[in-house]
Amino acid sequence: MKLLLKVILFCLFGYMLVSPWLDKSAQSLVSDKEETLPKPIVKEKPLHNVKLPDFVNMRNVQKRKKAFFDLLRPYIVAENKRILKQREQVDLALTELELGFAIPKYQINALKDIFAKYKIDDEINEESLTVALNRVDSIPIAMVLTQAANESGWGTSRFARIGLNFFGLWCFREGCGMVPNQRNEGRNHEVAAFKSLEQSVKAYFRNINTHPAYQQLRDLRQSNRYDEQIILAEKLLYGLGSYSERGHAYIEELNQMLVTNQRYFSE
Repeated sequence: MKLLLKVILFCLFGYMLVSPWLDKSAQSLVSDKEETLPKPIVKEKPLHNVKLPDFVNMRNVQKRKKAFFDLLRPYIVAENKRILKQREQVDLALTELELGFAIPKYQINALKDIFAKYKIDDEINEESLTVALNRVDSIPIAMVLTQAANESGWGTSRFARIGLNFFGLWCFREGCGMVPNQRNEGRNHEVAAFKSLEQSVKAYFRNINTHPAYQQLRDLRQSNRYDEQIILAEKLLYGLGSYSERGHAYIEELNQMLVTNQRYFSE
């Protein structure tokens, strides 16, 4: 009995010594579990009438990725086709001038419309048409899809769900979009909101093809076209250094996503 009593007292004493550590370990496990749970989404009325897939509640990663890419791919393909038709008009006009022919009036009217859309204020001549060819060009589908996935958190971000802004595009007119919840004091930008996926994709293409910040990307694209006749996403990504404050780290992240998701781009 004395031996049994000693064993019981020894076990009790040992438990008292280690119990604080057991409690701390248990609390740590609970805390880690809570941190991995998705944050609750505040209900906010969408600024559009588009029925989007419920990306937030899609727990199957492959299913979510496929649904995301399937949603945007048709609009990206359509925009590239539209732009390439415009490029053909610019290329034809430049060829005519280089051969010493005058550009017909009906072509001039179409070119003026293209120049206005791509922010080219010069008269139509060989120099301005060369500038136009640098801007009026397609963007690889894989690059657009990768940026959309990155900027929107695979369609789960507030800006994507509420304003169809999958690319983190800003606007600077009061009421033009959504005010960021964590906008710094003194800043007046908003995150643009769109009524359709077509508008959203067009705005992204216009931004990449006209903004001075992406001149390097357009030069890379032009060089890529001249050298290989194929515009490669993995090369153009290096012209996106100004797209994010993260700079090179942002480009490397996009590169990794590009490699990881190759099988989804052509489905």
